Amino acid sequence: MTDVKENVPGKDPGDAESRPCKPESSGPTREDKSSLRDHPSRLRNTVNDVSKLSSEIGMNRDFRVEEKVLPPGSLEGRIRETMHDAFWEHLKERLSATPPDFNCALELLKEIKEILLSLLLPRQNRLRSEIEEALDMDLLKQEAEHGSLNVPHLSKYILNMMTLLCAPVRDEAVQKLENISDPVRLLRGIFQVLSLMKMDMVNYTIQSLQPQLQEHSIQFERAKFQDLLNKQPSLLDHTTRWLTRAATELSAPLPSGPGPDAADASSSACSSPSEAASSPEPLSPTMVLSQGFLNLLLWDPEDDEFPETLLTDRARLQELEAQLRQLTILASVLLVSSSFSGSVLFGSPQFVDKLKRVTKALLEEFKSRPEEEALLTVSEQVAQEIHQSLKNMGLAALSSDNTGSLIGQLQDVARKENCVRSVIDQRIHLFLKCCLVLGVQRSLLDLPGGLTLIEAELAELGQKFVSLTHHNQQVFGPYYTEILKGLLPPAQVLETEVASL
Repeated sequence: MTDVKENVPGKDPGDAESRPCKPESSGPTREDKSSLRDHPSRLRNTVNDVSKLSSEIGMNRDFRVEEKVLPPGSLEGRIRETMHDAFWEHLKERLSATPPDFNCALELLKEIKEILLSLLLPRQNRLRSEIEEALDMDLLKQEAEHGSLNVPHLSKYILNMMTLLCAPVRDEAVQKLENISDPVRLLRGIFQVLSLMKMDMVNYTIQSLQPQLQEHSIQFERAKFQDLLNKQPSLLDHTTRWLTRAATELSAPLPSGPGPDAADASSSACSSPSEAASSPEPLSPTMVLSQGFLNLLLWDPEDDEFPETLLTDRARLQELEAQLRQLTILASVLLVSSSFSGSVLFGSPQFVDKLKRVTKALLEEFKSRPEEEALLTVSEQVAQEIHQSLKNMGLAALSSDNTGSLIGQLQDVARKENCVRSVIDQRIHLFLKCCLVLGVQRSLLDLPGGLTLIEAELAELGQKFVSLTHHNQQVFGPYYTEILKGLLPPAQVLETEVASL
């Protein structure tokens, strides 16, 4: 998610004494612009950043700009707070001087006016004229020169205008400002809330323009890739091998055994996540692409033949892979724990939620370390939680043998070959495959056993995966169609054009 820095002017108190007070602007200076022209690599990086942002907005319907919140006690936070305090203290001294010095206040009022005007919709001409008249900078400058600038009165007008323009979520913040009598504290609060209102307007604009932004993102990425393909005709070699491998896997004979592997392999066309197709269906572009996208979640990091059409999404796919791995461990821990705890304890939503929070927190804490270390801590903490909860509910506590067995089985989940983990992993992959074919909501209606306790987490993972793959197909669909023409019978390719998925 993109971060937005708090739009509160910062100023060095030493500089403030020697020159007019003007809030810092985040826009590029003349030097910055010439620097971009003189350094093509910087320009390319800027274009890439814009491309990534455009792609993120295009594939994520819930994309939102959020306020940047610095960690408590961070160096950046302390520096920012010190600078802001110095600036507002300097403003207070200027307004308290005899006669008052309104230069800083005028600069602030000018910026507030610009922000208010930027929050208006095109049709709000009456409000635009009213703001222009009430905050006429030439008139306010004349009042300042005569020492008659009424800052509290103007702040009151600004608050009334903010009440009209703010989103409902900001009503409470604006109302709190009305109780501030100190003019400097009030101006500081006004700037803080206005920065949030600007962020709200950005999010509103993004949501309003989502279809246009999405279409622009698709056309932009496709044109950019086509330019590269024109210069390097072999650019689709890895993509071709990726789809060929997926088609080969789907064409392979199905395992005849009744185990989970057979169930997973036979799910090339899923009618529901918990049941596989009774007989294999002819390959279609949708099936091949779905298998190909699932294979990306199992990609060997040492394999450099990553599909060229997905290189820009590789970091996102790696994040999804890490999230999938964590959900596999979480569901495995819950499934093993439930076999020792009984239906009464696991019938309590509060207990299950607590166990999930504890496990998630520990897995997050140990994410950069071997899974064996994480599961060692998880197993001990989970056993302790179960023991204490059984005791609190007046039920028989786990015996020392059962406790040892529980801890041992939980620690064994760290092995990828662990039978519980293996089954859960296959079922989550089956769920994701069905999400690609049926959609997330339909796939959630009939979850396989062991996954119901992580339904909310699966819905989030499935939505991210579907959004990423859907956007990718919209961008590169024509290329996939051409490749699949050489892998599938013509009738099957024509039946489901990838570009229309």
